[in-house]
Amino acid sequence: MKRLEGKIVLVTGASSGIGQVTAPAFAREGAKVVIASRSLEPSKKTLQMIKEVGGEGMFVRTDVSQAGEVESLIKKVVEKYGRLDCAFNNAGIEGEPTSTVDCTEAAWDLMMNTNLKGAWLCMKYEIAQMLLQGGGVIVNHASMMGLVAIPGGPAYIASKHGLVGLTKAAALEYAKAGIRINAVCSGVAITPLIERAMAANPPAFEFIRNLIPMGRFAKLEEIAEVAVWLCTDASSYITGQPIIVDGGYVCQ
Repeated sequence: MKRLEGKIVLVTGASSGIGQVTAPAFAREGAKVVIASRSLEPSKKTLQMIKEVGGEGMFVRTDVSQAGEVESLIKKVVEKYGRLDCAFNNAGIEGEPTSTVDCTEAAWDLMMNTNLKGAWLCMKYEIAQMLLQGGGVIVNHASMMGLVAIPGGPAYIASKHGLVGLTKAAALEYAKAGIRINAVCSGVAITPLIERAMAANPPAFEFIRNLIPMGRFAKLEEIAEVAVWLCTDASSYITGQPIIVDGGYVCQ
């Protein structure tokens, strides 16, 4: 039996990487999947992937850092399907490595507007709809860098720490309303961006790989499956949690 049969699921940042793999994973479980992204052409590929597994999908171009666009996104979901059962707030950026001193104000603002404000705006309008219908599930895509830190990524690390805190706060606020809110804190996964970076600097990524107890980077599907599981009844007593999917890195 499909675990999300008939559910309406939203995936932001679905045009590439983890979002593009997670969207069809939801569809395989029987969900109708609305994908949101700033990029049209890559999103067409995601829609095709959804159809290839027998699913139904819809694309809504959205910049999650803009309140009006996020509000419009949720309205379009409800106009099309009548409700919103689950959301995977995945949209985010990684930025360029820099020190705290050298990080520019523009780079800081871009990171916060996308990774933290964007997730908050999505939650703001998702939760409002879920309150009207009596419940729902939200999964925010944070990072293991939302729990620990390394040098060279102050804005990214601050945004993901903030997202973990926001997840906990919102989960407490709406637990009695039937809305569960968790975060996936993923480790290094093999996205197209990471593949390009690995090709440019193999020794650096070999060093990083050796720091991971399991000795390898995550497959995108391994992150996707956790996000899907958190939206199913199998995780019905879990809320406010940063679920770490990192090959053992953080527990060291």
